[in-house]
Amino acid sequence: MRITRLLTAIFAAAILLPASATAASAAPLGGYVALGDSYTSGPFIPVQQFDPLGCGRSTANYPSVVAAALHPARFTDVSCAGADTTNMTRPQSVPFNGTNPPQLGALRADTALVTLGIGGNDGGVFGSLISTCPGLRPGDPAGNPCEKHFGGSLTSAIENIGPRVEAVLTAIHERSPAARVLVVGYPRIAPESGYCPDVLPFADGDYAWLNSVEEALNGMLAEAVDADGNAVFVDTFGASRGHDACARGGAAWINGKDQNIFVAAAYHPLKTGMAGMAAAVLTALR
Repeated sequence: MRITRLLTAIFAAAILLPASATAASAAPLGGYVALGDSYTSGPFIPVQQFDPLGCGRSTANYPSVVAAALHPARFTDVSCAGADTTNMTRPQSVPFNGTNPPQLGALRADTALVTLGIGGNDGGVFGSLISTCPGLRPGDPAGNPCEKHFGGSLTSAIENIGPRVEAVLTAIHERSPAARVLVVGYPRIAPESGYCPDVLPFADGDYAWLNSVEEALNGMLAEAVDADGNAVFVDTFGASRGHDACARGGAAWINGKDQNIFVAAAYHPLKTGMAGMAAAVLTALR
């Protein structure tokens, strides 16, 4: 998701999660390269890296947790907030006069593992939801004003993303023909039932619609993987059931509407969410 306006501060420190001895036994022989957008990079989750700062790349994001478990020969994380499929082959300008090089440039012929988390920024899918839906709730809090506002436009946009993801996968295989490639889906934002407007200020009727948009996005990614035939889809939407933004008692994987520059960006994964996504990736690798 695009968070350019959110990246306005230097970030605080955190501690990496411990490695899993079980997962370490499946360590790839070569390098691990992580590609993706802000749901991969982890903006505001401590500790933030500075290469470049504007990418919001955390040392506690799911690629870092996976790397800590697998101990690859090399670990390269080039994920960046705001990235879409075009930034796999083109440089991306980021805040603070930074530039993230084309992400596929990190791949090598001997790369053994690639994770890819991309698609939500193409067509402005997630950005449109976040910027529009909360503002429509006050006028129709029990209805579905955001669904009415967008109609089927977001679904159409998602359908157009599939071929772009397939093209990215083809390019990954060309650059790293021996690599295991995992496409990591997007975790659940809204609960299956119930509402929490103080955390997720969508109209009540738009909660189910938000879930349907995410399901369509993840379904598109899974279809792109099937069409590719040489990658694996990692379902984090199912894995995050009960860990949506409304979950209480520290169970949430996703931050709500309140921006916290010492914890996580609004509507983005928390550190707990990154740990959960990493667990899903490691399960898929086994």
